[in-house]
Amino acid sequence: MKAGILILIIVLVVVGFMGCNGYNGLVKQDESVKKAWNNVQTEYQNRNDLVGNLVNTVKGAANFEQKTLTDVVEARAKATSVNINADQLTNEKMAQFQAAQGQMSSALSRLLVSVEAYPQLKATENFTKLQGQLESIENNIKDSRKKFNDEVNVYNTKVRSFPMNILGGMFGFKPRDGFKADEGAEKAPQVNFDQPANAK
Repeated sequence: MKAGILILIIVLVVVGFMGCNGYNGLVKQDESVKKAWNNVQTEYQNRNDLVGNLVNTVKGAANFEQKTLTDVVEARAKATSVNINADQLTNEKMAQFQAAQGQMSSALSRLLVSVEAYPQLKATENFTKLQGQLESIENNIKDSRKKFNDEVNVYNTKVRSFPMNILGGMFGFKPRDGFKADEGAEKAPQVNFDQPANAK
Protein backbone atom coordinates (compact mmCIF):
# COMPACT_ATOMS: atom_id res chain seq x y z
CA MET A 1 0.00 0.00 0.00
CA LYS A 2 2.76 2.41 0.99
CA ALA A 3 4.75 1.49 -2.10
CA GLY A 4 1.73 2.28 -4.30
CA ILE A 5 1.28 5.69 -2.66
CA LEU A 6 5.00 6.41 -3.07
CA ILE A 7 4.87 5.50 -6.76
CA LEU A 8 1.80 7.72 -7.23
CA ILE A 9 3.57 10.63 -5.53
CA ILE A 10 6.65 10.14 -7.72
CA VAL A 11 4.49 10.04 -10.88
CA LEU A 12 2.65 13.22 -9.81
CA VAL A 13 5.95 14.99 -9.10
CA VAL A 14 7.38 13.97 -12.49
CA VAL A 15 4.20 15.01 -14.31
CA GLY A 16 4.14 18.29 -12.37
CA PHE A 17 7.78 18.95 -13.23
CA MET A 18 7.16 18.20 -16.90
CA GLY A 19 4.08 20.43 -16.84
CA CYS A 20 6.02 23.33 -15.30
CA ASN A 21 8.85 22.86 -17.76
CA GLY A 22 6.41 22.75 -20.68
CA TYR A 23 4.54 25.81 -19.45
CA ASN A 24 7.78 27.77 -19.07
CA GLY A 25 8.76 26.75 -22.59
CA LEU A 26 5.47 28.08 -23.95
CA VAL A 27 5.92 31.36 -22.06
CA LYS A 28 9.46 31.73 -23.40
CA GLN A 29 8.38 31.09 -26.98
CA ASP A 30 5.37 33.38 -26.61
CA GLU A 31 7.72 36.17 -25.51
CA SER A 32 9.96 35.46 -28.52
CA VAL A 33 6.95 35.90 -30.81
CA LYS A 34 6.05 39.19 -29.12
CA LYS A 35 9.61 40.46 -29.43
CA ALA A 36 9.74 39.52 -33.11
CA TRP A 37 6.39 41.27 -33.70
CA ASN A 38 7.64 44.43 -31.98
CA ASN A 39 10.68 44.36 -34.29
CA VAL A 40 8.38 44.08 -37.32
CA GLN A 41 6.35 47.09 -36.21
CA THR A 42 9.54 49.05 -35.50
CA GLU A 43 10.82 48.48 -39.04
CA TYR A 44 7.50 49.53 -40.56
CA GLN A 45 7.51 52.62 -38.35
CA ASN A 46 11.03 53.43 -39.55
CA ARG A 47 9.74 53.27 -43.11
CA ASN A 48 6.77 55.49 -42.31
CA ASP A 49 9.07 58.03 -40.68
CA LEU A 50 11.38 57.99 -43.69
CA VAL A 51 8.45 58.39 -46.09
CA GLY A 52 7.53 61.64 -44.34
CA ASN A 53 11.02 62.99 -45.09
CA LEU A 54 10.86 61.64 -48.64
CA VAL A 55 7.54 63.38 -49.30
CA ASN A 56 8.91 66.68 -47.97
CA THR A 57 11.96 66.36 -50.23
CA VAL A 58 9.87 65.55 -53.31
CA LYS A 59 7.38 68.32 -52.52
CA GLY A 60 10.06 70.86 -53.29
CA ALA A 61 10.28 69.80 -56.94
CA ALA A 62 8.46 72.13 -59.29
CA ASN A 63 5.18 70.79 -60.72
CA PHE A 64 5.51 67.40 -59.02
CA GLU A 65 2.36 65.28 -59.37
CA GLN A 66 0.14 66.32 -56.48
CA LYS A 67 -2.09 63.21 -56.63
CA THR A 68 0.92 60.94 -56.22
CA LEU A 69 2.01 62.84 -53.12
CA THR A 70 -1.53 62.85 -51.73
CA ASP A 71 -1.79 59.07 -52.22
CA VAL A 72 1.46 58.53 -50.32
CA VAL A 73 0.42 60.81 -47.46
CA GLU A 74 -2.98 59.06 -47.15
CA ALA A 75 -1.42 55.58 -47.33
CA ARG A 76 1.11 56.59 -44.67
CA ALA A 77 -1.65 57.85 -42.39
CA LYS A 78 -3.54 54.58 -42.77
CA ALA A 79 -0.42 52.45 -42.25
CA THR A 80 0.47 54.27 -39.04
CA SER A 81 -3.09 53.95 -37.71
CA VAL A 82 -3.13 50.14 -37.89
CA ASN A 83 -1.20 48.99 -34.83
CA ILE A 84 -1.73 45.54 -33.39
CA ASN A 85 -0.77 44.40 -29.92
CA ALA A 86 1.24 41.15 -29.97
CA ASP A 87 -1.56 39.46 -27.99
CA GLN A 88 -4.09 40.27 -30.74
CA LEU A 89 -2.43 38.62 -33.73
CA THR A 90 -5.55 37.10 -35.24
CA ASN A 91 -5.87 36.24 -38.91
CA GLU A 92 -8.25 39.17 -39.43
CA LYS A 93 -6.01 41.74 -37.73
CA MET A 94 -2.93 40.47 -39.54
CA ALA A 95 -4.80 40.84 -42.84
CA GLN A 96 -5.71 44.44 -41.94
CA PHE A 97 -2.11 45.21 -41.04
CA GLN A 98 -0.78 43.66 -44.24
CA ALA A 99 -3.38 45.47 -46.37
CA ALA A 100 -2.44 48.85 -44.87
CA GLN A 101 1.28 48.22 -45.32
CA GLY A 102 0.65 46.93 -48.84
CA GLN A 103 -1.11 50.18 -49.76
CA MET A 104 1.87 52.09 -48.37
CA SER A 105 4.26 50.00 -50.48
CA SER A 106 2.15 50.52 -53.59
CA ALA A 107 1.85 54.29 -53.11
CA LEU A 108 5.58 54.53 -52.40
CA SER A 109 6.39 52.58 -55.57
CA ARG A 110 4.25 54.96 -57.66
CA LEU A 111 6.02 57.92 -56.06
CA LEU A 112 9.44 56.51 -56.89
CA VAL A 113 8.46 55.82 -60.49
CA SER A 114 7.16 59.40 -60.82
CA VAL A 115 10.48 60.73 -59.52
CA GLU A 116 12.13 59.37 -62.66
CA ALA A 117 10.69 62.33 -64.58
CA TYR A 118 12.64 64.71 -62.28
CA PRO A 119 16.37 64.06 -62.80
CA GLN A 120 17.27 67.23 -60.89
CA LEU A 121 15.44 65.81 -57.85
CA LYS A 122 17.14 62.43 -58.14
CA ALA A 123 20.52 64.16 -58.24
CA THR A 124 20.09 65.94 -54.90
CA GLU A 125 22.15 64.74 -51.96
CA ASN A 126 19.12 64.54 -49.69
CA PHE A 127 17.18 62.32 -52.08
CA THR A 128 20.19 60.04 -52.61
CA LYS A 129 20.58 59.68 -48.85
CA LEU A 130 16.88 58.86 -48.42
CA GLN A 131 17.14 56.34 -51.27
CA GLY A 132 19.88 54.44 -49.45
CA GLN A 133 17.96 54.50 -46.18
CA LEU A 134 14.80 53.25 -47.87
CA GLU A 135 16.59 50.33 -49.49
CA SER A 136 18.08 49.39 -46.11
CA ILE A 137 14.71 49.63 -44.34
CA GLU A 138 12.96 47.53 -46.99
CA ASN A 139 15.58 44.80 -46.43
CA ASN A 140 15.10 45.08 -42.65
CA ILE A 141 11.33 44.72 -43.08
CA LYS A 142 11.79 41.59 -45.13
CA ASP A 143 14.20 40.12 -42.56
CA SER A 144 12.00 41.01 -39.57
CA ARG A 145 8.92 39.49 -41.22
CA LYS A 146 10.84 36.26 -41.87
CA LYS A 147 12.11 36.16 -38.28
CA PHE A 148 8.58 36.75 -36.99
CA ASN A 149 7.16 33.91 -39.10
CA ASP A 150 9.97 31.62 -37.90
CA GLU A 151 9.14 32.42 -34.25
CA VAL A 152 5.41 31.91 -34.88
CA ASN A 153 6.15 28.54 -36.49
CA VAL A 154 8.17 27.34 -33.47
CA TYR A 155 5.49 28.61 -31.08
CA ASN A 156 2.61 27.03 -33.02
CA THR A 157 4.44 23.71 -33.21
CA LYS A 158 4.77 23.69 -29.40
CA VAL A 159 1.18 24.81 -28.79
CA ARG A 160 -0.28 22.17 -31.12
CA SER A 161 1.94 19.27 -30.06
CA PHE A 162 0.79 16.72 -27.48
CA PRO A 163 0.76 17.08 -24.50
CA MET A 164 1.41 20.84 -24.74
CA ASN A 165 -1.84 21.31 -26.67
CA ILE A 166 -3.73 20.27 -23.52
CA LEU A 167 -1.57 22.30 -21.13
CA GLY A 168 -1.50 25.30 -23.48
CA GLY A 169 -5.28 25.22 -23.85
CA MET A 170 -5.69 25.22 -20.07
CA PHE A 171 -3.57 28.36 -19.75
CA GLY A 172 -4.90 30.21 -22.81
CA PHE A 173 -2.01 29.63 -25.23
CA LYS A 174 -3.50 29.65 -28.73
CA PRO A 175 -1.88 29.31 -32.15
CA ARG A 176 -0.90 32.63 -33.73
CA ASP A 177 -1.06 33.81 -37.31
CA GLY A 178 2.02 34.92 -39.19
CA PHE A 179 2.48 36.91 -42.37
CA LYS A 180 0.91 35.47 -45.48
CA ALA A 181 2.39 36.09 -48.90
CA ASP A 182 1.15 39.39 -50.30
CA GLU A 183 -1.18 39.21 -53.27
CA GLY A 184 0.97 39.07 -56.39
CA ALA A 185 4.03 38.23 -54.30
CA GLU A 186 5.23 35.90 -57.04
CA LYS A 187 6.07 39.09 -58.99
CA ALA A 188 8.26 40.40 -56.13
CA PRO A 189 7.93 44.21 -56.22
CA GLN A 190 11.25 46.03 -56.29
CA VAL A 191 12.27 49.50 -55.26
CA ASN A 192 14.51 50.61 -58.11
CA PHE A 193 15.44 54.28 -58.36
CA ASP A 194 17.30 53.77 -61.64
CA GLN A 195 14.41 52.14 -63.51
CA PRO A 196 12.97 54.31 -66.31
CA ALA A 197 9.44 55.57 -65.70
CA ASN A 198 8.07 53.73 -68.75
CA ALA A 199 9.64 50.39 -67.86
CA LYS A 200 7.29 47.45 -67.38
